[in-house]
Amino acid sequence: MSPIRYILRYALPYKGYIGLNILFNLFYAIFNAVSFIALWPMLEVLFGGEKIPTKQPTYEGAGELLNYTLDSFRYAVGKYAQNDPLKALMIVIGVLLISFFLKNIFNYAAVFFITYMRNGVVKDLQNTLYAKLISFSAHFHSDNKKGDSLARITSDVVEVQRSFLSVLEMLIREPLTILFALGGMFFISTKLTLFVLVFIPVAAWLISIIGKSLKSRSERVQREFGELLSFVEESLSGIRIIQVFTAESNFNQKFAKITKRLFSFSNNLTHRQSLASPVSEFLGIAVFGVILYFGGRLVLVEQTLTGEAFITYLGLAYGVLTPAKSMSRAIYSVRKGNAAAQRIMEYLFFKSDIQSPKNPKKLPVFSNEISFHNIHFSYGDEKVINGLELKIPKGKSVALVGPSGSGKTTIANLLARFYDPQEGRITIDGIAINDIALEELRTSFGYVTQDSVLFHDTVKNNLLVARPGATESELAEALTIANAAAFVAELPQGIDTIIGDAGNKLSGGQKQRLAIARAVLKNPPVMILDEATSALDTESEKLVQDALQKMMQNRTSLVIAHRLSTIKSADEIIVLDKGNVLERGTHKTLLAQNGMYKKLIELQSFN
Repeated sequence: MSPIRYILRYALPYKGYIGLNILFNLFYAIFNAVSFIALWPMLEVLFGGEKIPTKQPTYEGAGELLNYTLDSFRYAVGKYAQNDPLKALMIVIGVLLISFFLKNIFNYAAVFFITYMRNGVVKDLQNTLYAKLISFSAHFHSDNKKGDSLARITSDVVEVQRSFLSVLEMLIREPLTILFALGGMFFISTKLTLFVLVFIPVAAWLISIIGKSLKSRSERVQREFGELLSFVEESLSGIRIIQVFTAESNFNQKFAKITKRLFSFSNNLTHRQSLASPVSEFLGIAVFGVILYFGGRLVLVEQTLTGEAFITYLGLAYGVLTPAKSMSRAIYSVRKGNAAAQRIMEYLFFKSDIQSPKNPKKLPVFSNEISFHNIHFSYGDEKVINGLELKIPKGKSVALVGPSGSGKTTIANLLARFYDPQEGRITIDGIAINDIALEELRTSFGYVTQDSVLFHDTVKNNLLVARPGATESELAEALTIANAAAFVAELPQGIDTIIGDAGNKLSGGQKQRLAIARAVLKNPPVMILDEATSALDTESEKLVQDALQKMMQNRTSLVIAHRLSTIKSADEIIVLDKGNVLERGTHKTLLAQNGMYKKLIELQSFN
């Protein structure tokens, strides 16, 4: 399906506004033609008053409707003017002004209603794109730049609005305008009009030649704009590192290279697009010159056309050429917007590798155990998990330890279905998690990571991410369990204080305790804790560790630990190395084995 046809599907909910737009554009086109035809009797008053009929014309059928209407108008002018040429002129000018006034009123009404469609399509496109983006798997987001995604949901959608949706109104209004103007031209001179129409396909062909290269040029511009947004986003995220290493100059140079490429691509695109105006202008003047020559022959040589009629014909011809030039520019706009629409469609039609099953099984109340059966997982060619067998009984805490790269976080990601294993299966009470709807599966988990993810919002709204309908007492209880109630109460607006981008107005320990409070508020049967204390100082670690202990009471927990002092009380500790299970047991039994676990403990104790 072509991009423009697909995007126009989003206009269907606004068909009522489109219908009103068509109606008012129809009136606009009629009065546009009338405003030019009204020049004819005015010119007759000025140059040929004897042509005004002295008796009421008779209607002789639909074929003579326009003649009858014009003669009736001439008769009315003569009757009310009472042989006063100036009075007749004033009447004709009044009719002319009213025609132009109504034409512009209907044009405004048409634009008024189509605006709802244009902005509505943008809104719906952005909503759909955002919903798709946040549904894509972790694998997708790790492989694609954030800036490119931002460009597709912002600048690409705006480009579609500026091109396709603007063109949509043009494709309704301008053909109607041309149709009625051509009708008037045929009425005045069929011979001259048929001759003029020969030149229109030639002009359209010349314009299309220039427009063919716009799509590829526009794709390069949109792609480079995505690079620019990605670089800015990364720079702002790492601003402290840039400044502390005095790397501003280096990053300025990198940014300048991106803007230089964007500058070059944009110039090429704009230069090609700018050809639309002079080319269409020249072709319009060429056609107008043809009309002047052959129309002039009809007036001066053959004398089959009056001067007044010919001047009116020129006005109508102008009424055809102006929308024709607009439509030629629209061809360029469509070519350019086609690239943006294609990029949008890539996301809209992208199928995430993590999907809910078509016929999901219902997840029963968790009552037995979570099991990992012969799990194998690789990132590309790098083997991370190799034949993992693991059981997490209900109400027990299982800790994963091992050196960096041993697969600890990957196991947590597999359980939450951020990724799927290449081999093996994970089950909850015997039901494979791949057979459960994603939303239902993930309601079973609370998640606290090393980097507490908070949003630029109030404390309260950050907590409500977990449970939008939570009561004030439930919020207070979650903060108390997480050892966060005291510091939240001291904030300027308490729980309604905005905590800044990524919570940067709070300390590391405070952010982590809010993240724990959010997980507590959700009150899930299973908690996943991914090195929740590794980035904290000793004092903050004690507060957070106490909060974690409260949170894990009577809950099933999967704990990934870097600081081994935090998992001594775990029911089972799994020691991993390069995706393989080396040791498993309680803290005491593992120490007695005198293996890797004991070495890790001694290293941390020494440090």
